[in-house]
Amino acid sequence: MIGPQEVVDTVLTEAARRGRADETIVLVTDRADASLRWAGNSMTTNAESVSRSTTVISIVRRGDSAHVGSVRSSEVEPAAIAALVAASQDAAVAAPEARDSAPPLPATQTPQDWELPVPVTGAEVFASVAGSLARGFRGEDALYGFARHVLETTFVATSTGLRRRYTEPTGSVEINAKRNGASAWAGISTPDFADVPTDSMLDDLSMRLGWAQRTVELPAGRYETIMPPSTVADMMIYLTWTMDGRGAQEGRTALSAPGGTRVGEMLTDLPLTLYSDPAAPGLACTPFVAAATSSERVSVFDNGMDIDRVDWLRDGVVNALAYPRAAAAEFGQPVAVPAGNLLMTGGTAELADMIAATERGLLLTTLWYIREVDPTVLLLTGLTRDGVYLIEDGEVTAAVNNFRFNESPLDLLRRATEAGASEVTLPREWGDWATRAVMPTLRIPDFHMSSVSQAQ
Repeated sequence: MIGPQEVVDTVLTEAARRGRADETIVLVTDRADASLRWAGNSMTTNAESVSRSTTVISIVRRGDSAHVGSVRSSEVEPAAIAALVAASQDAAVAAPEARDSAPPLPATQTPQDWELPVPVTGAEVFASVAGSLARGFRGEDALYGFARHVLETTFVATSTGLRRRYTEPTGSVEINAKRNGASAWAGISTPDFADVPTDSMLDDLSMRLGWAQRTVELPAGRYETIMPPSTVADMMIYLTWTMDGRGAQEGRTALSAPGGTRVGEMLTDLPLTLYSDPAAPGLACTPFVAAATSSERVSVFDNGMDIDRVDWLRDGVVNALAYPRAAAAEFGQPVAVPAGNLLMTGGTAELADMIAATERGLLLTTLWYIREVDPTVLLLTGLTRDGVYLIEDGEVTAAVNNFRFNESPLDLLRRATEAGASEVTLPREWGDWATRAVMPTLRIPDFHMSSVSQAQ
């Protein structure tokens, strides 16, 4: 396998030789992946792999219109590059006009690390986690779970001279503990596995399984509910996935308003700011656009463009929507594209303090199988799983049955009465795609458990 830098050079040379495109963008991502699995208090598998994804984007300009062909391949043989370039140029020639057309970005200086080898990862990164798990395996609870670490190094280059490179580390640990028919889940994200709190995660799981030794059946209804950071992350991530400016301007989303959008509308009296920032300490991520295909939130024409911090909500007010360059020009809005993380400010109360201040309510630890019901109000449905607990007089007294819920993240923000301290968290539902999150605990006075679920 030749180096990614040589792939870039070969693609651009071949594209110029064929000459059917006015511009060429090439993205090469080298991925090193390590994983560790355990089940029934025993390590089962560990794996290491490397892979490559190469995307060639050809742009054909005809007057004021542009036509795009994007072809991706996981083939690593150099001989495959010519066919990849040809397929991309053929697709561009035959493509309809691109609605997100924008001028080419200017050339940049080649990054100082451009020619350096691509870093890799391996099973040794899990040493501290494995040590803590080995101690946990000797306890009374049956432990199951998965740890992964991924290093993705992305190269973006254009025929106009733009060059960008970044290595993004992604890691997570998920542990499911079982005792006497009860189960509980805990997860954490980490870029480097330097400080994974495995011991405290196991202590927390043991405590929850202790709560579950008493069970109470509750009917569907609206309950005062404490949502810890993982559950808040699942809902807020889905919200930001729908915060595209074009959809709102065209009246197709929950952020639409008569004659425009809901930017400027106050959603909550709580001073909550929801933002993405590629330079966020501990949650840094790729600081430029690297898109193989266009969507309403990102455009292939913007590949290599800097990503800045965006406050999607600021002090409880809708502050921004996502606009690639073309949409921003069309609607007269500032350019805003999302980074690969999401953070929300909160208050000062710890989870234990919020439980202690609850007369009667539910502690909702994880969400599962979230699906959209009504995009016009962003109504979502999903299931609870691995731990819903009853709070009585400031203490957790029992586990309760699972529910199906119907809620909108916009409406949750409107009705929230308290926000706890923000902390790094792993969303349960979206953890395969969005690991970088900081969220507070939220108190919802009337969370809608729409029906009882038989799920365990």
